[in-house]
Amino acid sequence: MSECVMEEEERAESVVPSCVSMKRDRSKENPENFGIRPQGSPLKMDEDRAESTAPSCVSMKSDQSKHGGLDFRSSEEIKVQKYNNKLQKFRQNYQKQSASIGDSSCPKGENKRRTELQTADLNNSVSQGGELQEVIEGHKMSLKRRCEHVTEGTHEAGSGTLLNKIYTELYITEGQSEEVDTQHEVRQLERTSKKNIQDTPIKCQEIFKVLSEQQRHIRVVLTNGVAGVGKTFSVQKFSLDWAEGLENQDISLVLPLSCRELNLIRDEQHSLLSLLHVFHPTLQKIRAEDLTVWKLLFIFDGLDESRFSLGFNKHQVISDVTQVSSVEVLLVNLIQGNLLPSALIWITSRPAAAHQIPPSCVDRITEVRGFTDSQKEEYFRRRFSDEDLSKRIISHIKASR
Repeated sequence: MSECVMEEEERAESVVPSCVSMKRDRSKENPENFGIRPQGSPLKMDEDRAESTAPSCVSMKSDQSKHGGLDFRSSEEIKVQKYNNKLQKFRQNYQKQSASIGDSSCPKGENKRRTELQTADLNNSVSQGGELQEVIEGHKMSLKRRCEHVTEGTHEAGSGTLLNKIYTELYITEGQSEEVDTQHEVRQLERTSKKNIQDTPIKCQEIFKVLSEQQRHIRVVLTNGVAGVGKTFSVQKFSLDWAEGLENQDISLVLPLSCRELNLIRDEQHSLLSLLHVFHPTLQKIRAEDLTVWKLLFIFDGLDESRFSLGFNKHQVISDVTQVSSVEVLLVNLIQGNLLPSALIWITSRPAAAHQIPPSCVDRITEVRGFTDSQKEEYFRRRFSDEDLSKRIISHIKASR
């Protein structure tokens, strides 16, 4: 058998698609022009594609991947990049303007020195902007670690449960019940829910949102609730959702301050800035001017546990975050709006202690009433993985009424 015949047989036996370019005689003599054609004239390439039926080894990329591909960065990384891009653009425009203006009355050396100083200031601003964003991210991580676990009942510290695993939306309403009940939330809820059937519930993440056009800006919110009803859980859930980037991202910093912990420095003198450094060490690099321009939320949890004497009538007026005074004077000035008037304030308390805050200082009063029947069942299903056990608990509660 000749070599030509053997070669033809080998070609016939091969069924594997080849990656070698399969050119026709016409293309050998007159190579096709695959350059970019005028827009609206893709006919030649379409004809070639229709004629070609052989598998191609060329990567078939989508238009999206050709033009940059998917962006897998987090939302915070994108925010930082946009922030740095704006600063960079501003710096470039500023340098062009400085170069074009050129004060003819000043010597060239002085003009050059002035430009160098201005450029150095801009470079410093860019650097500080990146550092402050890192500080905020560090604060979010710290707050997430503090709030993502909760302890219930007799659980020891460190053996808590994930908050998101068991958290059930509480029954929170605007306004306050006329009667102050000191009994447990289960009994109070059963009575107040019957008296106020038409109350509109408010989610804890929305307590600063204006519900109607008639309401003014909500700056100070006072949340009442009997012991064990879930006020602190609501604070933790609000803080955790913010730290995880889920809710209230228009707020620059959420700053929880437990009144029980504030009692420990009752006799000390602090400025508001140093107070934040004590209770939130991740904010050491925060400057006084940052506090005045950012949107802040101070949360004072457990006013009923406070040992401070909040004198709203006679006190020192403070408007500077670096001015040193007693902690109770700082609290009064924050609540009244003398100190950081744009800052949001959220205070939680038992009803008996809520009178310490004058009504004129409060924009909204809310009340945590506990769980409705459906919320109770949802909580026990979340809390206990054993379905039979959760059903027995729910049946026991219904039978003991």
